[in-house]
Amino acid sequence: MPSHTGAPSFMNLASSLPASLPAISAVLNGTNAALLVAAIVAISRGERELHRRLMLTNLAVSLLFLAAYVVQTAILGHTRFPGEDWVRDLFRTLLGTHIVLEVCLVPLVVRTFYLAAKERFEEHRRIARFTFPVWLYVSLTGVVIYWMNHHLRPPI
Repeated sequence: MPSHTGAPSFMNLASSLPASLPAISAVLNGTNAALLVAAIVAISRGERELHRRLMLTNLAVSLLFLAAYVVQTAILGHTRFPGEDWVRDLFRTLLGTHIVLEVCLVPLVVRTFYLAAKERFEEHRRIARFTFPVWLYVSLTGVVIYWMNHHLRPPI
């Protein structure tokens, strides 16, 4: 039954959600990058509580991203980046480094958060020096990969 207000129905919204998942994932990746930078600025200014809240928010956003990405992959699968040129080579290089580093990132994040939760801040700082740039790179390349795959050269 059509809506009397002209607003999209729940079914229309539900059917369009899968196509929106790549953009949602990119927004979540961009949000992660912004939260990471804000958290680093906060801790460099000695604002430990703000840093803690930003990093917990970042962790929550990362978990939302992971859920969205798993659903996206299950529903949409993967697409081949079109073309046979240097742009495709660049895309594959970014994607390859992104994938390798995101796999490495999981234990880094778990360990970094564990050390902070246990208030082992000296050890936390040492590992965070590795975790931060890897997490930032993965977040930013996630946005670039989305842009390249969905806007620079959308799948045919």
